[in-house]
Amino acid sequence: MSFLEKTFKLGENKSSVKQEMMAGLTTFMTMSYILIVNPNILSEAGMDKGAVFTATILASFVACLAMGLIANYPFALSAGMGLNAFFTYTVVLKMGHTWQFALTAVFLEGIIFILMSLFKIREKIFDAIPYTLKKAVSVGIGLFISLIGFSSAGIIVNDQGTILSLGNIKSNQSIVFFFGIILIAFLLIKKVKGAILFGILGSTVLALILGVTSFPTGIVSTPPSMAETFFKFDFTNVFSLDMLIVLFTFLFVDIFDTLGTLIGVSTKAGMLNEKGELPRSGRALLADAIGTTVGATFGTSTITTFVESASGVADGGRTGLTAITTGFLFLVSLIFYPIFSIIPAAATGPALVIVGLFMMSPILDIDFSDYTESIPAFLTIVMMPFAYSIAEGIVFGMISFVIVKLIGKKSKEISPLMYILAILFLVKIILS
Repeated sequence: MSFLEKTFKLGENKSSVKQEMMAGLTTFMTMSYILIVNPNILSEAGMDKGAVFTATILASFVACLAMGLIANYPFALSAGMGLNAFFTYTVVLKMGHTWQFALTAVFLEGIIFILMSLFKIREKIFDAIPYTLKKAVSVGIGLFISLIGFSSAGIIVNDQGTILSLGNIKSNQSIVFFFGIILIAFLLIKKVKGAILFGILGSTVLALILGVTSFPTGIVSTPPSMAETFFKFDFTNVFSLDMLIVLFTFLFVDIFDTLGTLIGVSTKAGMLNEKGELPRSGRALLADAIGTTVGATFGTSTITTFVESASGVADGGRTGLTAITTGFLFLVSLIFYPIFSIIPAAATGPALVIVGLFMMSPILDIDFSDYTESIPAFLTIVMMPFAYSIAEGIVFGMISFVIVKLIGKKSKEISPLMYILAILFLVKIILS
């Protein structure tokens, strides 16, 4: 028995080294945009862009390594979108704090999450979510990441006078996007392994031809130094009310974004047991917490499990070898940044849309004839894309689940923890 087989139980998970590495490459391709977006966002808070770039890569590598070795799941991690925006635009620019203050809050969040993971508090929250809502979360995330795919490629835009509208579908960017959709569809129909990855690569070639992206100016570059952000904490206001508010928000958004992603991706991959629980979920959450703590030390915002992991799962990823492959590709990107950075959103967008399709199938397991099940499930599904937040979809789903079950006189189906979470969510909504 080989080392990789013994470590990751490839045979037991009906996978192979080649399949896992291909899935890891696909996951990396769909989430590599974070290495461009995250430094840009945090630089607006006054952080050094080059230092954030390196910090994001190293933190992603450590977190993916932890996920693969500790939990043996194919979930990749990096700096969370939404959380980085809260870091910059709310904590720093709106509340007037320094980026060192915000980074300290992220560090404390990571420490708290490690403790919660060790005492299995986050795991108990995961297991307490009803099976129907777990199915709904998968579907909701599918719609959510499809919307990300469409909007990142400029197919769906926020136009004046409307909430959403159709963009310019005659542009070269749109041509690349629709070519990608058709190419991936063709490869899927032909049952080609790595269809999503090849779709991204084929679309990138067309993007180069049409001028949507440019050829790299070089092949390798020296990684920027992290000296400007490494261990730059400010503990002077750690006991202030502002720190409490900021810390709670980081905790709240991160825990339910992570839980939502784990539920959605693991549901699609068939990793949940007969009780609707994810085995070793505590280990997966611990890996996430380690990533956040290490990331804050290096100098980047909250590290979280990425919903784009679904692309690798859809491509056959079933074990931690997928996550570790993604992590090493992050590490390699330190010197090959000029090459991978040319992949445009128009090329990765089709992959997200197709993955959204893959994640729709659990909707067949929802009992729509039972309104105490279908109403909370529906609210969970639609609020994710409508509110542009996985966390908010879970909030509306949980609150409505408790209320509707009580109306339907099915209180026995509500766990004590669901009551507590629903009340906390209501309080947050009232006070926000």
